[in-house]
Amino acid sequence: MPKVTIATVAERAGVSRQTVSNVLNTPEVVREETRARVIEAIEALGYRANQAARQMRTGRSRLIAVRIEPDRDGINGSVLDRFLHGLTDAAAPAGYRVMLYTATDDTEEIATFESLLTSYDLDAFVLTSTHHGDARTSWLAERGVPFVTFGRPWGAPDTHSWVDVDNAAGTAMATRHLLGTGHRRIGFLGWPAGSGVGDARRDGWASTLAAAGLPGTGLDVAVEDGIDSGAAAVADLLPSLDALVCASDSLALGALRAARESGHPCAVIGFDDTAVARVVGLSSVSQPLTEAAACCIDLLAGVLDRSAPPRQLLFEPSLVLRHSTPL
Repeated sequence: MPKVTIATVAERAGVSRQTVSNVLNTPEVVREETRARVIEAIEALGYRANQAARQMRTGRSRLIAVRIEPDRDGINGSVLDRFLHGLTDAAAPAGYRVMLYTATDDTEEIATFESLLTSYDLDAFVLTSTHHGDARTSWLAERGVPFVTFGRPWGAPDTHSWVDVDNAAGTAMATRHLLGTGHRRIGFLGWPAGSGVGDARRDGWASTLAAAGLPGTGLDVAVEDGIDSGAAAVADLLPSLDALVCASDSLALGALRAARESGHPCAVIGFDDTAVARVVGLSSVSQPLTEAAACCIDLLAGVLDRSAPPRQLLFEPSLVLRHSTPL
């Protein structure tokens, strides 16, 4: 089916393209009879303003788009669900509506950007799960599409507005707590190098051990996220440890299972403070997701108004102690 454009609508209505643009942007300057004819053409053709038409407008749609994250194992996949709820709650009082979409990788997400911008009158995007070599931000920036990110631009300049949580501070906090309760052989269970977030969480653990004059060499292991992978990864390491800091609650739950099965006592702290952590009594680092989401909406106002330079906000996490780290 041929793409419907302003020119298509103008031809059907028997008016100029400028008149169609006026009906879309400043309808009060168009005679009622002409306006009705253009609206009839728009409805008959199923026309939706594309990105070019959006840029012609003086107003805004108040519509922002954000990706729904993959479910993963149902545990850590729920973390960004909480962010999404916070974003939706913060958007409504500010007069914004949130559109959701799915994508499995950068390439598919960029294709989705093109489709959404052609089909809908979007004001902006909120991007999540930023990473090294993130192609999404450069694609949007090159086309002048407003956006903010929940997550910093790992390895790239701070050229756009973002909100993030200090991942290194979270694992440093967990490690200091374990040191303060007498633990000295503190290991780290994390993700393969290069993820940005995972590297920062490892750095917090490593730098805190180094500052205490304690060795970290040989006490960390990296695996793909998951309960089973976490349990298998630390099974052989547990006899060398008396405590473990983990990059996620899924990995921490796997470590707890391995410790229980081996009979080797080990204090365990996870990351993200998921609902499962609360149910099973797992100590975990908690992210202020509601506050971070609200700040994303606040930053969008500046981005859309072009009233301020890009801003970056870094939140401190907190440590929630439960039964997995007995005093």
